[in-house]
Amino acid sequence: MNSSPILPSDTELAAAYLQLAVTLGLVVLCGILNRRYRRQYFSLWALAWAVYSLRLVAIITFLITGVQAALFWHQVATGWTAVAFLGAAFVFAQRAAWRPIYGVLVLFPVVWSFIGIYLLDDFVLAAGPMILFLSVTTAAAGWAFFRYHRLVNSPAARFLAVTLFLWALHHLDYPLLRAQGAWNPWGYYLDIAFSIGVGLGIVFLVLEDLDQGLTNLTALSGELQGGLGRKESTAEAMLRRALSMRGVHGSALWIATEGHGHFVQGAGVAALWPFEGPPEPARRAAEQVRHERVPAVTRWNERHEKGFEHAYTAALPVLGEEDVIGAIVVVGEARDPFTVLDNRFLLAFGHQVGVALANEELSRDLIKRTEELERLQARMIHQHEEERARIWRELHDETAQVLAALNLQLGVIAERSDKASAPALDRARTLLGEGISSIRSVTRNLRPVALDDLGLIPAMRALARDFHQPATLDVDFEAPLLAPSLSSEAEAAVYRAMQEGLSNAVRHGARSRVSVTLSCTESHAILTVEDDGPGFSEDITVRLRSGGGLAGLRERVAVLGGELKIENRNENGAVVSVQLPLQDGNEE
Repeated sequence: MNSSPILPSDTELAAAYLQLAVTLGLVVLCGILNRRYRRQYFSLWALAWAVYSLRLVAIITFLITGVQAALFWHQVATGWTAVAFLGAAFVFAQRAAWRPIYGVLVLFPVVWSFIGIYLLDDFVLAAGPMILFLSVTTAAAGWAFFRYHRLVNSPAARFLAVTLFLWALHHLDYPLLRAQGAWNPWGYYLDIAFSIGVGLGIVFLVLEDLDQGLTNLTALSGELQGGLGRKESTAEAMLRRALSMRGVHGSALWIATEGHGHFVQGAGVAALWPFEGPPEPARRAAEQVRHERVPAVTRWNERHEKGFEHAYTAALPVLGEEDVIGAIVVVGEARDPFTVLDNRFLLAFGHQVGVALANEELSRDLIKRTEELERLQARMIHQHEEERARIWRELHDETAQVLAALNLQLGVIAERSDKASAPALDRARTLLGEGISSIRSVTRNLRPVALDDLGLIPAMRALARDFHQPATLDVDFEAPLLAPSLSSEAEAAVYRAMQEGLSNAVRHGARSRVSVTLSCTESHAILTVEDDGPGFSEDITVRLRSGGGLAGLRERVAVLGGELKIENRNENGAVVSVQLPLQDGNEE
């Protein structure tokens, strides 16, 4: 081809040198990004800009020397640059793998450049196919980014797509601008502008990926910190959150076992993996993570039975104290959702997942053991009450009755005996009466008869009268007209709480007054015993652990789902408060 229309000039050389400097800067930028994040598309971008730099070196050499070999390599490098950009775009957007058919794209610039430079004399005919090839490949790279934007709504990908589309159009005006003599220097300046635009787009993609990756990790970490207050497990919450990430269609948790492993939880398109078995790429990704201990991302072209085509399978290791205990596997339409994040971020998150799952397992065991202890405690209290009832029956129905009969017999003997024996018999009857009174007192403490015979509120009024001492201690009792809806065990607990509260008030120095109040809310009955004494001593916490009356009361109330509060008032005095749930949740 006759190259005489292309003549060197200081302006064109200066523009070419400027474009070379900008391109070398982009090579350095992509090289730094590749060194920092170790992603294949950064190395391809660095390669593309490096080849583009060689293209500029070749055209500068041709402008200075006029050697056709330099023009040939300029054309070849131009085509290879477009192919490298296209490859980087598809690797970024879809993790595309190399196929032999792509070799045609690499060979075409070499073949046609030879034909155009050495065999054809017509400028338009020689340049036309190469320009068309350059424009189509550049537009295809823009389409890859535009498709990625459609999938995940990426502003950075949209910016790159628009830039590449405009650059593709600009390639088509080369023959016109060259023929009109306007290429020098405006064609160079336009290429510089588009190069800078693509470089900015790459930086925007990195920033966007970092932001999205950190946002995803933060959201997933937030689910790990949700605790046991929610209904769903940590794994379920984490997998549900993973579905909100860009391009993700399914997520699953894989747990390692001896030899192999299995999926235990799934969400989205992976919901049935634990039951029907996972696709082979998902299983392989989990196994790869287990053996290599680093995140793994693989291309997956298998079509889902419902029509989904998953572009990738990404697996993050779940780390225990010493080894990989599982993996989080996600599948989706676009790239993996963690992109340029360093492995150290992902490994730290995997360790956090492992700790959260271990803590949840420990918490479940703790809850299970606590429930078992509560059931055991409830059984012990129930057996304790049964034993108290048995002792009450023996004392009340047998021992007390025998002693009462003995008292009658002593009375009969006293009437028939002489006067000398009368004092001794009277003394015996007095001691026997005190024993009967003592037994009745014991039976009353063992089992409140008034509670069985009269009901809760009358029994509590009777208890208040028993502790009332007109000269020294006033006991005020306030209660609703109707008793709250409580189970028999809860009524007994309320009565015992009042009994223990009054006993503590008398024992620890109530000055003149004790106030007892029974009230109800929509869901609970509340008993409050308040005195005007010096209050509880500082060792109240020790007393609650020592197994005394208050400790037993706390255990009894806890078994029934209630709460015991003990506190001192600022103006002196102690308050014992018991809160128990109503049987039907409503106030009677």
